[in-house]
Amino acid sequence: MNTRRLDIVWMLLLLANGITWWVGERHAAGPAAVALVMGIAGIKSALVIGEFMALRGVKRVWQAIVGGWLLIVLALIALAYTLGMK
Repeated sequence: MNTRRLDIVWMLLLLANGITWWVGERHAAGPAAVALVMGIAGIKSALVIGEFMALRGVKRVWQAIVGGWLLIVLALIALAYTLGMK
């Protein structure tokens, strides 16, 4: 396990959390703010899955299963938001 890589990922997660907090503190609303927060959530999830759940070094089929699950969850949240806007 490369501790330098984990440190970099951890710092990226901290930065992403800071950006998400900043968006919330500005009381940003609307599709652009939601898209930004959802994009950050997707990136954070992919980093956690790849590095801290040790999925980066496994067979591609497992990466595809977990990655597909992540995309489905994000898509369902985006769909719920879109339907709620109507």
